[in-house]
Amino acid sequence: MSNDDPAGAIAPADGGGVLGPKYRWISIGMCSLILLAAFESLAVTTVMPGVSAQLGGESLYALAFAGPLAVSVVGMVLAGNWSDRRGPRGALLAAVLLFAIGLIIAGTAQTMGVLVAGRLIHGFGGGGLTVALYVIVARVYPDYLQPRIFAGFAAAWVVPSLIGPFVAGVVADTFGWEWVFLGVVALVVPALVMVTPALRGMGEKPSADAPPWSVSRIVLAVFAAVAVLVLNLSAGFVGWLIWAVPVAAIILLALTVRPLLPVGTLRAAKGLPSVVLLRGLVAGSFFGAEIYIPYLLSDHYGLSASMAGLALTLGGVMWGVASQVQGRYSTVLDHGLCIRIGSALLGLALAVTIVVPVLELPAWTLIVGWGVAGAGMGIMYPRTSVMALQSSTPDDQGFVSSAISISDAIGSSLAIALTALVFASLAPLGGVWPFVGCFGLSVLLWLLSLGAGRRASVTRHPIAVAAATTAAD
Repeated sequence: MSNDDPAGAIAPADGGGVLGPKYRWISIGMCSLILLAAFESLAVTTVMPGVSAQLGGESLYALAFAGPLAVSVVGMVLAGNWSDRRGPRGALLAAVLLFAIGLIIAGTAQTMGVLVAGRLIHGFGGGGLTVALYVIVARVYPDYLQPRIFAGFAAAWVVPSLIGPFVAGVVADTFGWEWVFLGVVALVVPALVMVTPALRGMGEKPSADAPPWSVSRIVLAVFAAVAVLVLNLSAGFVGWLIWAVPVAAIILLALTVRPLLPVGTLRAAKGLPSVVLLRGLVAGSFFGAEIYIPYLLSDHYGLSASMAGLALTLGGVMWGVASQVQGRYSTVLDHGLCIRIGSALLGLALAVTIVVPVLELPAWTLIVGWGVAGAGMGIMYPRTSVMALQSSTPDDQGFVSSAISISDAIGSSLAIALTALVFASLAPLGGVWPFVGCFGLSVLLWLLSLGAGRRASVTRHPIAVAAATTAAD
């Protein structure tokens, strides 16, 4: 790790915290936007089975989940470029508008096709929303407060993970599933109002050093989105297509995503490229395993859905708690230490996911183990965001923010797609082996992340954004 670690700097005595007078409303507003996006993501999982049955759209069920994730990549690229050229204000407003329009379309849909269209627009806006908020963090908060506001973002995910599915079920049963979408729209407006005052002055004229609008990068983002979507649907193919299609999609994804990331990311070049790669690898290892934890607890251990979901709840709570710890002690826990601790905890938890089913250990050991995984992610995940932003300059904060978000989305979706293929391939063996195979793939991704973690550091120099569009990795 580099010794150039702003997180270890002494915080100014008069700086205040993220909830101090200077930052209070923008902090609450941004965390509220994250909370609403998180609630929507988790709530849809609860109501979608009933929605698809009512609208007769079972064939589009998978697309309703995979589609928003895929198109979010395009939103990330556009918001990043917009933020670099004209500041994050316009990008945030446009992203929130699309986010709300998508929810309205989904909430008023009479057919599954229209609902999926709304979900795509919502996902497009959601991708841009995340990037714009990252740029605002870089421009509004001093270095020593950035770990704390990202801890707030993590905490904003915890509440929906605890009560989101339950609240969504109550709303759907009481008012109808439509209000799971439409109700969020009414809450987006006050959250945006809290953020708006701090955006004054962030709608600057294009910087002379900012990257130009690049049609080629936008086209590449579209192809990357298509590759992500195909990967997430490939488990439904049969015969030789079940492997041929994913291989082709991965090749297309590698070719199209490389120019969207800092030069050297795919070969783990020292500094920012390794930070971006690390983010994608740890996201893939965590989320690729997480979706099979409740499945294993229900299928093999016979737990009810609510009890099986306890593992995810504990993981979410521990993620939030650990994020608060790294934010509160940001002057003691430097970036390198956070990544080493977080990586060790995640590796331990992934080992537990394999050992527990193979040795037929009690279910509670797997539940507790996944809490350890959440703690590991909570300690290191916010720091990858901070390191990326602290490696950027005002002229490339949008590019860097989109890069870290793209790596996150692609790492997760790629891992989920590959674990689905592994599960389908090992299903004939029966028992716990399909699950063990999926967890083993997550361990492999974690091992790859160790190399990237050793080379990740804050590198304060301008990022060659223009070169990243054309240069070979």
